[in-house]
Amino acid sequence: MNKILVAEKLCKEYPLPKGILRVFDGLNFSLEKGELAAIMGVSGVGKTTLLNLIGALDRPTSGRIFLDGKDLQAKNEREMARFRNKEIGFIYQFYHLLPEFTALENTAMPLFIRRIEKKEALRRAGRVLNDVYLKEKADLRPHRLSGGEQQRIAIARALVNEPRLLLADEPTGNLDWKTGESILKLVRELHQKKGLSSIIVTHSEKVAGFCDKVYLMEKGDLKLLSHL
Repeated sequence: MNKILVAEKLCKEYPLPKGILRVFDGLNFSLEKGELAAIMGVSGVGKTTLLNLIGALDRPTSGRIFLDGKDLQAKNEREMARFRNKEIGFIYQFYHLLPEFTALENTAMPLFIRRIEKKEALRRAGRVLNDVYLKEKADLRPHRLSGGEQQRIAIARALVNEPRLLLADEPTGNLDWKTGESILKLVRELHQKKGLSSIIVTHSEKVAGFCDKVYLMEKGDLKLLSHL
């Protein structure tokens, strides 16, 4: 298998009033194309920080990140934003749907940002809504959807641009386990169907059990726990 993601010697520091907070230093990580990996760890250990670096939402203090051979640190802010919008899909614990827009319009939002013509954007969004089994809810606004349905809309929004990399940060953390399990099954189904490479950040062993590989983050480092 070929590596789609390579992170080399990552260091991330944050300035504090009395010194520097070093989240990790010299961290290495890679993801094979088509792989679904989980990164586990207690709250505050740096899982979300790593995901933000991988997803081009933040820059490391030092080190390099390559996505499909492209050096993310070589891009300026505008290039990073364009790359992030097209190549990376994000799913969060909280759905971040816009309340004044319908499910269909929320799904299409990344396409609107790319200035895709509205009719075409909505057509693509409808196709992805069908993938998450919610096409019949296309005209409903978020307040009329259950938590699980809102997360499915968020998944559709993450996939509407046909990204190569899918990043999920505690995607079931706001849901009961039965609903969360259905979401994880859907994520795995779409991961396979669309040929994605995916990372799920979680503190839950149940969630990690849906993944091919499981890493534990502790003391600023990643340790491979399992390879199924």
